[in-house]
Amino acid sequence: MEYPVRKILPPASLCKLSSARWGVCWVNFQALIIAMSVLGGIILLGITVCCCCCCRRRKRSQKPDKDDERAMREQEERRVRQEERRAEMKSRHDEIRKKYGLFKEQNPYEKF
Repeated sequence: MEYPVRKILPPASLCKLSSARWGVCWVNFQALIIAMSVLGGIILLGITVCCCCCCRRRKRSQKPDKDDERAMREQEERRVRQEERRAEMKSRHDEIRKKYGLFKEQNPYEKF
């Protein structure tokens, strides 16, 4: 019997779906429909999972977590303490230079 070309699924009046073949004699039409639907479902599920993973990664990269915030805060505190120590050491060195006369104050009347 020739396959009804104008219809995708053969009508039930011609044959049952389990006995219908597609293209060649060994390809069962019912098994082909099931296999294609399972394959399509797997592909859709894979795409959905990939999209969810990408969105989560993007959210995490945009929002710094608590560890990063704490590390940045500690780094800023260390920088401030270091600046304070530098200023203190500079003032001590200036005092010592003044004490021993090594500190040259700029005199506006000095010769060039």
